[in-house]
Amino acid sequence: MKKGGIGGANTKTGLYYEGKVDFLTFIKKQMNYNVVGHKIYYKKDEVAKSYKKNSLYVYLKEMKIDYKDFISKKLLPDDAIFVIVNNTFFILEIKFQNVAGSTDEKLQTCDFKIKQYRKLLSRLNVEVEYIYILNDWFKNPVYKDVLDYVISIKGCSYYFNYLPLQKIGLPVPEKK
Repeated sequence: MKKGGIGGANTKTGLYYEGKVDFLTFIKKQMNYNVVGHKIYYKKDEVAKSYKKNSLYVYLKEMKIDYKDFISKKLLPDDAIFVIVNNTFFILEIKFQNVAGSTDEKLQTCDFKIKQYRKLLSRLNVEVEYIYILNDWFKNPVYKDVLDYVISIKGCSYYFNYLPLQKIGLPVPEKK
C-alpha cells in the first residue's frame, strides 16, 4: 500500500496538507516562493502556474481551446499545476475523509480522469499526471486494493498528507 504513496511530514522537501488547504496557500508561505495571480515564482523565476477548478477553462479559452471539442463534461480539478521545467500538468485531487462515503469510490476513477485530462490538454503538447493527496483515513487496510490500483495506472499516484515538490519538478525551498 505504501509504494507510490509514501508521503510524510517533511515540509523541507514538500508541502504538508492539513485539512482541505490549497496548493497556493502553502507555496506562498515557502521561502523564496512568490505567487502573482496564477503564476508561481521561485527566486524571481517563473516555475509554474496554478489553475483551480474553472480557472483551468479560462486558461484553455485564452489558448483558443474549447473543452467541448475534447471532452463532453467539464472536470474541475482541486488544482492543476503546470510545471514549466518538465512541461507537465499535475492534476491534484485532495481527498480528506473521516467516515466512509463517496470519496471511497472517487479513488477508483483515476484511469478515466487522467485519460480525460490528457484529451483535454492534448493541443497544448504537455504531459499530464494525476495525483491524489489523501489524509490518514486512507491508510486503513481496506483501501489497499484501490491504492494498488491507483499506482497501477500510468501517470497516477497518491501521497498521504503531503506533496513532494521534487516529484513535480519544483525547487525545494532553502532553509530559513
